[in-house]
Amino acid sequence: MVHRHNRGRGKSGSIKPNKKTVSWIGEYNKEEIEKLIIDLYKKGVPPSQIGLILRDQYGIPFVKYILGKKLTKFLEEKGFKQQIPEDLLNLMKRAVRVYEHLQKHKKDKVAKRALMLIESKIMRLVNYYKEKGKLPKDWKYSIETAKLLVK
Repeated sequence: MVHRHNRGRGKSGSIKPNKKTVSWIGEYNKEEIEKLIIDLYKKGVPPSQIGLILRDQYGIPFVKYILGKKLTKFLEEKGFKQQIPEDLLNLMKRAVRVYEHLQKHKKDKVAKRALMLIESKIMRLVNYYKEKGKLPKDWKYSIETAKLLVK
């Protein structure tokens, strides 16, 4: 997402390995990697963490090169569709934490502004996911629904 609410341009991420240099994955074949992904997802590990676990513990740098599709697309094809996209859910968790903080500390102006910024990001993501068809057209964000989904 664009760094809309800060002064910097952000830092670029790490460089992904070249397709031709991914030769150290010889000990795992495609079926074993698919089984690893499904097992991790069934344990409750979110897709972003699955990628990190595969990279750090199993030496699999980039799942898309092996499976031919992204991790979330692979999970959807196997019948593990997420109800709400992970990035939207993480933003809603942050919004709930800041909202609960504001219930205790009513005069915290910085937290009020932070909540406004988080909720504007949520609204933009909701509109995007409605256009893409990942959320129903009548889905509405409110802090009450966020509390129910997060807890």
